[in-house]
Amino acid sequence: MKLVLYGLLGSLVVLGSWRVARAPRPLIRFLIFLLIHCCYRLRLRGRAFIPAKGAAVVVCNHVSFMDALVMGGASPRPLRFLMDRPIYESPWLNWLFRLVGAIPVESDRRDPGSVRRALEEVSQALRSGEIVMLFPEGRLTPDGEVHAFRRGLETILARDPVPVIPAGLSGLWGSWTSHRDGPALSRRPRRFRARVALYFGKPIPPRLARRELLEARVRALKAEGDTWACAREVTSSPRRR
Repeated sequence: MKLVLYGLLGSLVVLGSWRVARAPRPLIRFLIFLLIHCCYRLRLRGRAFIPAKGAAVVVCNHVSFMDALVMGGASPRPLRFLMDRPIYESPWLNWLFRLVGAIPVESDRRDPGSVRRALEEVSQALRSGEIVMLFPEGRLTPDGEVHAFRRGLETILARDPVPVIPAGLSGLWGSWTSHRDGPALSRRPRRFRARVALYFGKPIPPRLARRELLEARVRALKAEGDTWACAREVTSSPRRR
């Protein structure tokens, strides 16, 4: 009986390892989900706006180097991230970016043809029914505010007209991975279990998904999240009688 039980357990371990090796993304997303919930007090709203199946683009404001982890862990579906090639090629994290299917992009001035290759990979992902995530500002915010969206999104939608889901991220400005009080990652972490809000908005049809409208929606979602994530915590001590 013990041999049968051990054999069954061994088979389950082998089967589980085989499935993880073939499809590691669900496990990675689960581990990231646990990580962000350990690091932050996370409030999520509007996750139901992410379609259960089919292609879509998610756009969000860019506050810190933790944004992609928060977005990836909070999303009910895997996200394909469009990201700067220097970050993608980080010797410590490149293996992770490859596993989750990140799409690197570099300016054509530095790497001719990089933008074209990235757009082709984005197009392939969307035509395969995946969700692509991008930060239309193109860089981390220098002051905590949402800045003008760049043109890349319109190029993506011209090739593949899919719904666009706006998202607003609040609470990470001031963390050691943001540009507040100096370059990101240049100082030690000072906060733990900070409030972070991630609010998704209703999908916008591709024919209406203009930069100005998307930027306004993201600003509104961020402002809504700020009312909770940036609220000061008041600690009151018991009064003496």
